[in-house]
Amino acid sequence: MSTPAVFLDRDGTLIEEAGYLDRVDRITLFPWTVDALRMLRRAGFALVVITNQSGIGRGLIDEAFVESTHRALDERLETGGARVDGYYHCPHHPQADLEAYRIQCDCRKPATGLFTKAIAALDIDPARSFGVGDRWQDLEPAIALSARGVLVKTGYGVSALARPSARVAAAHVADNLMDATTWILRQHGS
Repeated sequence: MSTPAVFLDRDGTLIEEAGYLDRVDRITLFPWTVDALRMLRRAGFALVVITNQSGIGRGLIDEAFVESTHRALDERLETGGARVDGYYHCPHHPQADLEAYRIQCDCRKPATGLFTKAIAALDIDPARSFGVGDRWQDLEPAIALSARGVLVKTGYGVSALARPSARVAAAHVADNLMDATTWILRQHGS
C-alpha cells in the first residue's frame, strides 16, 4: 500500500528564508522544525523536501552546494531524531544567467515534475498527502496531484496571503510548520 507524504518547501518553511542561501552556516532551522518532522514521521508520513533553487541557474551557487546544504540539514535534523526521505530541487529558471539552466522545465514549482518523481520513487499516495509551503507555487503542484495544501505564514507566507492565488486555495493556513503539523495530524486521524 502506498504511503502518505508531506511535501515540504525548504526555505521559509523548514528553515528561515535567507534569500539565496549561499553558505551552509546560514542555515537556520525554525525552532519547531525538528519536532514537527518527528511528529509527522511517527504518524507514518514520508517527508519530502521539494525546492526551487534558481540560484544555480543564476550562477550564484552550484548543484554540489545544494547537495551539501541538504546533507548539513540532514545532520541537524538527525541530531534531534528527525529525518527527510528525499530532497528534490530544480536548478532551472526561464531567465537563468547560465544557458544550460535557461529552460522552461517540468520540475520548477508550480510544475509537478519533482512531485511525480518523488511519488514514483517513494511509492507515495498523493490523495492521502499534503503539501506545505510559504508560497502559492509550493502548493499548486501538490493540489494538482490530489494532495491538500497548507500555506504557512513564515517566510513569504504573509505576503502570499495578501495576494490570493487565482488558481489554488489552501485547505488550511497555518502560523508555522508546527501549526501545519497539528492540523495535518487531525486530518490524518479522521
